[in-house]
Amino acid sequence: MGTKGMAVLFVVSLAIVMGVGVKAAAQEKAPAGLPEKPRDVPLDKRQVRTGPLRAVIAGMVHGHVDGFLAGAVKRTDIEIAGIAEPDRALFERYAKKYGLDARLYHADLEEMLGTTHPDAVLVYTNTFDHARVVETCAKHHPGFVQRGDEVSIRPLAVMMEKPLAVSAEDAHAIAEVAAKAKITVLVNYETTWYPSNWGAYELVRSGAIGEIRKVVVHDGHKGPKEIGVGPEFLSWLTDPKLDGGGALYDFGCYGADLMTWLMGGERPLTVTAVTQQIKPEIYPKVDDEATIVLTYPKAQAILQASWNWPFDRKDMEVYGQTGYVMTVKRDQMDVRRVGEAEARRVTAKAVPPPNDDSLTYLRAVWLGEVKPEGLSALETNVIVAEILDAARESARTGKKVVLRGKD
Repeated sequence: MGTKGMAVLFVVSLAIVMGVGVKAAAQEKAPAGLPEKPRDVPLDKRQVRTGPLRAVIAGMVHGHVDGFLAGAVKRTDIEIAGIAEPDRALFERYAKKYGLDARLYHADLEEMLGTTHPDAVLVYTNTFDHARVVETCAKHHPGFVQRGDEVSIRPLAVMMEKPLAVSAEDAHAIAEVAAKAKITVLVNYETTWYPSNWGAYELVRSGAIGEIRKVVVHDGHKGPKEIGVGPEFLSWLTDPKLDGGGALYDFGCYGADLMTWLMGGERPLTVTAVTQQIKPEIYPKVDDEATIVLTYPKAQAILQASWNWPFDRKDMEVYGQTGYVMTVKRDQMDVRRVGEAEARRVTAKAVPPPNDDSLTYLRAVWLGEVKPEGLSALETNVIVAEILDAARESARTGKKVVLRGKD
């Protein structure tokens, strides 16, 4: 259907609702310059407004929603337009803590989307429900919207907490739905915004330490119960259906994401994994210890995911042909090159906006200022899902899995 036809259909529908005659409505014309296929307009060409990003929250059972709310309620570039959570008591708990208006509450995601027409959806459900949320968003995403006498493109961005999905099958389904509906899907990792990771990436990209040969990534903590996560979070985080696994999925995804980024989006050749239940009395249904080995034509990655670290950690070691870089927490790096007697501790440069913050990045993507790529991009995270799926199968069978991802 051409632009004129689309605009006429929209106005006809509006006219019927308002009691206006169809004949009069049919005489309306689409604004000059409206694209032939609004949903196919590149992100950087879309007509969007520049006010606050109107975001809604889908689910509150993921504990990271606490951190989001703590920051979002203080910002002027983000407007919380609604929150969909079946558990009213859970909503009330956060509403009390952050002074949220009771009118933001919705029990149902579809009803909220139909009522609020948001610019972005922030997903804090269990991981299993990510596919359902994206499908629901696609169903309620019109692609263009009438504002007064003008018809403009209305993109929709969906950002979920890591990982993307509980299986490679779900990840590919999400990608297919997003492509058809022209929805941007992003995945948020805490480590995406670390200056130390960006510093390591720049050293690799510039060739300062040579071509990558080995990467070792450490992620995890004492365990979700041990650190005191909320009961609504713990209940699904330790459910193999809703989380995909235990430490394997919860923290293995960080390393898979970083390695895929460092390798420029290349899939590994093979995936081998070992998991354990060191604390079966606490985590009887899922693993709490996991090691994943990825092989590439000229490189290898070892991803160490654990709920048994004596302390929280998210760091990595990148070894190239001529040097190495080790990240130290979020801001520092140890760097050593050939000819140097020892490593130097350096402070990583600040990451320039919008890559320094998840909400700033989300808004920039929605505005069309940047195109999704790298750590948060859907394409990267489909590969992450393939790696985790293969790792789970390898751990189950005790065999190496040859990865054959979809192109």
